[in-house]
Amino acid sequence: MGSCKKEVKLLLIVLAILTSRPFAARAMTEPKKKIKIYAKNPAYWQYYGKPVLLLGGSADDSLFQIPDLRDHLVLLKSVGGNYIRNTMSSRNDKGFEVKPFRKLDNGKYDLNQWNREYWKRFENMLKLTQQRDIIVQIEIWATFDYYRDHWAVNPFNPKNNINYTAAQTGMPEQVNSHPIRCENNFFWSIPAEKNQKTVLKFQRRFVDKILSYSLKFGNVLYCMDNETSVTPQWGKYWSQYIKAKAKAAGLSVHTTEMWDKWDLAHPMHNATFDHPETYSFVDISQNNHQKGQQHWDNAQRQRARIADRVRPLNNVKIYGADTGRFGNDRDGMERFWRNIFGGLASARFHRPDSGLGLGTKAQANIRSMRLLTNNMDLFTCVPHNDLLSNRKSNEAYCLANPGAEYAVYFPDGGEVTLDISKLKKTPEVRWLDIMKSQWLDAQHPEHESKLTLQCPSQGYWAVLIK
Repeated sequence: MGSCKKEVKLLLIVLAILTSRPFAARAMTEPKKKIKIYAKNPAYWQYYGKPVLLLGGSADDSLFQIPDLRDHLVLLKSVGGNYIRNTMSSRNDKGFEVKPFRKLDNGKYDLNQWNREYWKRFENMLKLTQQRDIIVQIEIWATFDYYRDHWAVNPFNPKNNINYTAAQTGMPEQVNSHPIRCENNFFWSIPAEKNQKTVLKFQRRFVDKILSYSLKFGNVLYCMDNETSVTPQWGKYWSQYIKAKAKAAGLSVHTTEMWDKWDLAHPMHNATFDHPETYSFVDISQNNHQKGQQHWDNAQRQRARIADRVRPLNNVKIYGADTGRFGNDRDGMERFWRNIFGGLASARFHRPDSGLGLGTKAQANIRSMRLLTNNMDLFTCVPHNDLLSNRKSNEAYCLANPGAEYAVYFPDGGEVTLDISKLKKTPEVRWLDIMKSQWLDAQHPEHESKLTLQCPSQGYWAVLIK
C-alpha cells in the first residue's frame, strides 16, 4: 500500500511538471503579431510580418487611464490610425487618474503594495490595442510626474510613502524647478551615478510590474522617458534592463529615449543617434517644435547621419494647435505630412491643447495619409526633393521610387515641376484633397520628362503619379 501511495504521489508530481511546461513555453514564445524593424527597409516597422506605417492621434498622454478608452481606439482605427502614446503617468490632470501603489489609511503609500485598478487599466489598454492591431509606444518614466506640484503628491516622494525617508535616500521632498534643471535625485539612483540602492529597488519593482504585463503583448515599443534632460546613463541603464528582462523571457523588444532639446543636432541626442547597441530606434518628437522648411531639413540631416545604420525614426508627439503654445493647427498638420514624406516611420498628433489629438482635423489628415500610402508602395520610396524644380521654400515635398511612382505634398497649394524622366509610360496623376479625404478624377497627361504639377486650389493637397 505504501509503495502504491508513493507511486501515485510521484505520478502527480510528474503530471504537475508536465502540465506546467506548456504555460512556460507559451510565455517565452514570441507572439505572431510582433512589432519588429522591417527586414527589407529598416527605416520602417513591420507587424505580423508585413511592413506598417504608424499613424495616430489621441486625447491624452496616459491613454490607459481614460474612461472612454475603447471608444477612442475604435475612432482611431476607423480613420486609419494604428499608433498611440502611453505614458505610465499617474498625475491627477483630469480627476480620473489613479496611482500605481496602494494608499494606506494613514494617507501614505506602500511601495510594496500595488493599486490593482492602475494595473487593471494598463492591462486593459494592452488587450484593446492588440485586438485592433494598434501599436503602443510606452514611456516608462513620465518626467513631469517627478517635478513641482506633481512631485508633491507622487508616491515615490519620501514624504508620501512608508518605505524610505529623505535622509535615507537623499531624495528631495520638494522640487520646484522645471525638469530641465534636473534637480530631482530620483533620476540619479542608478549604479553609474549615485547608486542609491533603496530607491533603485523600488524603481526596478515598478518596471518589473510594467513588464509583467507588456511582455505578453507584441504591439509594444518602449521609450525610457518623456523629454528628459538627465544623464544619458539613466536611459541606458533602463534600456539595457528592459532588454535583459525580455531576453530572459525568450523575447526581444525595441527601446528608445526622448530628449528635451528641440535641436536634433544637440549633443544630448547623440546618446540615441550614435548608439544603436543601446537604442534600436530613435524618437525625434522634439523636432516637431520646428516649423516649415527647417522642420524638414533638421530631420533629413539626422536621417542622413544614420544612413550607414538605418533605424526607424519615430514621432510619437507632433505639436501644433491653435489652442497651444507650440505652433498652430497648420503647423501641426504640416509637420505630420513632412514627417511621412521625409521617410520617417511614425507620426502621431500630440494631445490637446498642445496638439490636434484626435479631433476632426487630425482625423482628416490621418485618413488622407492612409488613403495615399495604401495606394503606393511606400516602403520602396525615399524623400526626393531633388526631383522638384521651380520650388519655393516649404512649397512642396516629394517621396518617390523613381521610375515607378512619385508622391508630392503641398502644404498650401502651389505649382512645381517634377522630373519623371525615369517613368517609361504615360503617367497617371491623381490629386488628393487632404481635408476632405477625397480623390479627384485621374488625369493622363502626355508623357514628357518634366511634369508640371499645379494644385487645383489653395489648401492642403497631395498628388500621386504612377
